Amino acid sequence: MKDLFKIFVLITVLFSTEQLFAQTERDKVEALRVTFISKKLELTSSESEKFWPLYNEYNDKIKAIKRNLRQSYNRKGLNASNEEAEELYQLDIQSRQAETDVHKQYSEKIKTIIGAKKIVKLRLAEEEFKREIINSIKEKSE
Repeated sequence: MKDLFKIFVLITVLFSTEQLFAQTERDKVEALRVTFISKKLELTSSESEKFWPLYNEYNDKIKAIKRNLRQSYNRKGLNASNEEAEELYQLDIQSRQAETDVHKQYSEKIKTIIGAKKIVKLRLAEEEFKREIINSIKEKSE
């Protein structure tokens, strides 16, 4: 019984450590993203103060829409009946429309803070950051 308890504790500690490590890595990537985008946009302190809370709110809403869709696909996915597949298809269309609506709404709000030129720079910086992260992962795996 003691051995079983020790194994349970060990598994719990390992799982907690893995989750903490993953969270720490996400936090590092998030900090890098903030620094990268701030530098690329050349945000003033006033712009930065207003921009980041709004931008983070925007990203949270987009992530929630995508998470909901992904979870629906994972629940029903490959074994979906024709009716469930139709529901997933409709949810996919609705999710894409919701993303577009959120994007439009927040882009207008963000534009009032940083202007159209920096909105363009923002989209380019987001893509460049993604490429750099992917390249960094590729280099680590080689």
